[in-house]
Amino acid sequence: MKVSKYIHSCLLFEHEGEKLLFDPGLFTFVEDKVKPDQFAGVATIVITHEHPDHLNVKALKEILALSHATVISNRGVAAILEPEGIAVKLHEEGTMQAGAFTLKALACTHQPILAPTLPVHIAYLVNDRVLNPGDSFDPALLAWKGTEALILPVTAPFLTEVEAVAFARRMEPKQVLPVHDGYIKDFFRKGRYDAYEQFLQKDGIRFHRLADPGASVDV
Repeated sequence: MKVSKYIHSCLLFEHEGEKLLFDPGLFTFVEDKVKPDQFAGVATIVITHEHPDHLNVKALKEILALSHATVISNRGVAAILEPEGIAVKLHEEGTMQAGAFTLKALACTHQPILAPTLPVHIAYLVNDRVLNPGDSFDPALLAWKGTEALILPVTAPFLTEVEAVAFARRMEPKQVLPVHDGYIKDFFRKGRYDAYEQFLQKDGIRFHRLADPGASVDV
């Protein structure tokens, strides 16, 4: 299974000739380094939660016009998209099949932020190999401890590097794919990647430096 990162938290999964897209948000498209038409071939789009850096309605409409993909998400996202004429298949717990992809869903809490409420937030385990926790370090995710690969937020207003590394160590993946870094400068990203790589390798966790749009890894 191939996983490619398209800035911030936008991830393209490819398996058995099929494509699944996670979280095409604002930061992916704001600088025109990535275009919605690059995702014309996706069959499924999964949205972890409603924040704009994970869900950009304009870009999503453009992708859907080309791909006619199925959108999978939660009731919070559905409340935003359905008035826009976009149907949402709700999947907030348990297992479902999306073509070549098995998606296990787990409701979990978004990390604390400066907001009056937190969004409905769902983490997904893809094909029992890759865990996408969205913006959550919730202890409930320990149910999937030891997965092959962990999608790890590495920069955000809601985290410190110490917290991110501690979460990765608790989860004990074999590999880490960094996300949530679409709003920082390249020189700063390099420094953060250097630090994460140094500390995680001490625990036998491989850190993939997915910096450029479309950078990928086989899991």
